[in-house]
Amino acid sequence: MKSGNNFNKITVWDEDAARHLLARTLFGYNKQDLEFALSTTLDDFVDNHLLADRPVPAPPGFWVNDSSGDNKTDRTRELIYWWYNLMLTQGYSFQEKMVLFWHNHFVSDIAKVSLPQRMYWQNKLFRDYAMGNVIELTKAVTIDAAMLIYLDSDKNRKGAPNENYARELLELFTLGIGNYTEQDIKEAARALTGWRVNGLEPYFTETRFDDGVKTFLGQSGNFNHDDIVDIIFTQPVAANYICRGLYTEFMHIVPDEANIETMAEILRSNNYELKPVLSTLLKSVLFHSAEIRSAKIKSPVEFIITAIKQLNAGTPDYVYMRQIAEQTKQVLFSPPNVSGWDGDRIWINTTTLPARNIFTDALINGKKPNGGSLTFQVNLVDYARTFSSSENAVQLIDDIAKIFIQFPLSENRRTYLLNTLLDGAAVYDWSTFDPKAEDRLQVFFRALMRLSEYQLT
Repeated sequence: MKSGNNFNKITVWDEDAARHLLARTLFGYNKQDLEFALSTTLDDFVDNHLLADRPVPAPPGFWVNDSSGDNKTDRTRELIYWWYNLMLTQGYSFQEKMVLFWHNHFVSDIAKVSLPQRMYWQNKLFRDYAMGNVIELTKAVTIDAAMLIYLDSDKNRKGAPNENYARELLELFTLGIGNYTEQDIKEAARALTGWRVNGLEPYFTETRFDDGVKTFLGQSGNFNHDDIVDIIFTQPVAANYICRGLYTEFMHIVPDEANIETMAEILRSNNYELKPVLSTLLKSVLFHSAEIRSAKIKSPVEFIITAIKQLNAGTPDYVYMRQIAEQTKQVLFSPPNVSGWDGDRIWINTTTLPARNIFTDALINGKKPNGGSLTFQVNLVDYARTFSSSENAVQLIDDIAKIFIQFPLSENRRTYLLNTLLDGAAVYDWSTFDPKAEDRLQVFFRALMRLSEYQLT
């Protein structure tokens, strides 16, 4: 879609627009969420709900302040479950998706970082700056304990610089390949010397800092870590790089450079504050265009959380959620490498798709494939009765599909789902009061959540 009027605000705030906005900004939504969004205006919902500042959630436990290596496995799992819970209970906030975006942008891995406490504090950092100032976030990440350890900045000292963080800062975090030189990496590494980690705390050691003159991206001076970040963001391409990441994460996997440039202009003109960019984008003709809708494949975590929220599935079974996330290749706090998860088509293969289907089947059935119990329990008859169309099979399918599928069902799909629900009965025989209704609804939802369309958002 060509640039021009793409960033004008849409003129119609209707069910289709609300469904798309909810799907892209939340980890799933249900009927009540859709109704709430439509009870407000687009401006109100975006600016006063999705982009509103959120209170800091309580940590997963007092152990986040304990610098010991005790119970690392249990604490790591508790940290994952804590984040799952925040995704499930996010309300109408874009924050959790933005926290995951930054987790996959400024990558660290628990295996290298070692202590889950450090990963918690990094997550809190992403939460504090989720929709805030990109420059300040980058400065904070640069001296974050988890990042210092993950990219070896804690070993970076005068006379023996370690270039790992400097290289990734330029290549993956801010500018992209081709917008700096090898000498810029070397000079940045010198400016980043002096930082170490004691337990959970980063600290600066003057004697390890290279206080000589550095020449970086055409500027010379006795630069330190903050100076390096400030100089980076004087480069216009930095805004484009950040906005390209936002575009491919929340819009379309194929970047559109003309539209990205418009986003970058907004970011630069607002001194790298994110909210003006996000507000403009989420209300735009571009964001709500047909080519953007349902153009993204759900990540495993998004798939899992979305399914639970759509079905109002009750008490989460965090252990099973983590097991499925492992099988579908997205374990929080364990990205595969410093580039993070590639996403999109890589999420779906002959191993991960069956695992997704196993999860939705288990969620619907209330038990694992081996018969093991789950805390998830869904009464599908009660669920169907939350729709005013519950006794009209044709309308019920359409109404449920509006929550589960982000574009209109084809006639073939509607016929398939209707036949699945009716199981040979006439359409006028459908009733949620039929003794077989729960069984029929289970078969129907299993079929619905196995559709290829269900993988998209």
